[in-house]
Amino acid sequence: MRLSVGLALYVIIWWTMLFTVLPFAGVRQGESGTVVPGTPESAPVRPRLLRIFLINTVVATVVFAVVWLVIASGWVRFEASGSPVR
Repeated sequence: MRLSVGLALYVIIWWTMLFTVLPFAGVRQGESGTVVPGTPESAPVRPRLLRIFLINTVVATVVFAVVWLVIASGWVRFEASGSPVR
């Protein structure tokens, strides 16, 4: 796998995992009972974005490592099979 393909794959995995990790990050305003006027009850009390990004980076790195191992081992190939498209 070329470096540019690996980097693009990692960025895609990182952004996808961000939407998976984000809901587990903290306490919502509705749960704490202190809803700020003008915000939804599902808004976080303290976002802690740096913590979320660090957790997401660890999760995305593990997922990328698994994907890279599958590709490097040859279980999945990205070459054209059969007759070429005309």
